[in-house]
Amino acid sequence: MSANNTKGVLYKFCEAFVNKRIAGIQGNIRDVRESLDSEDKNTAGDKHETGRAMLQLELENLGQQLAEAEKMEDVLDKVNIKSVHSTVGLGNLVETSKSNYFLAVSAGLYKEDDLAVYCISIGTPMGQLLLGKSVGDVVVFNGESIRITAVI
Repeated sequence: MSANNTKGVLYKFCEAFVNKRIAGIQGNIRDVRESLDSEDKNTAGDKHETGRAMLQLELENLGQQLAEAEKMEDVLDKVNIKSVHSTVGLGNLVETSKSNYFLAVSAGLYKEDDLAVYCISIGTPMGQLLLGKSVGDVVVFNGESIRITAVI
C-alpha cells in the first residue's frame, strides 16, 4: 500500500470514528429529550423535580460531549493527507522504532494485516512530543527513547 493510500485509509478510519461518536451522542440526546418530555407529562412532586434535574444534567453533559466530538470533526477537516513535510505535523504518518502514529484525532489503534497505527491527536502527550520533529530525532516517552524513522 502506498503512503498516500495508507494515509487515506487512516483518515477514513478517523472519520468513521468521529461520525460514529457524533451519531451516538446525538441519539443519546434525542433519548434524554424524549425522557424529559415524558417527565413533563408526569407531575409527581419532588420525585418529578429530581428526575427532571438529573435529565437536565445528563443533557448538559451530552452537549459538552457533542461539542468535543464536533471539535474533533473540525480538526479532521484541517488534515491534508497529501501534504509532505520534513517535520511532523497534523496529517503525518510517523514511523518510529516503537510504533507508528497518524496525527489527526484520537481514534485509537488501526490494525489491518501487517499495519498497526495509533491515530492520535497533536494534543496528546505523544503527539506533543512528535510535533515538529524530523527523521532521526529521538523523543523520550515513559522513560523510553523512541527514534523517528520516517515522516510521511
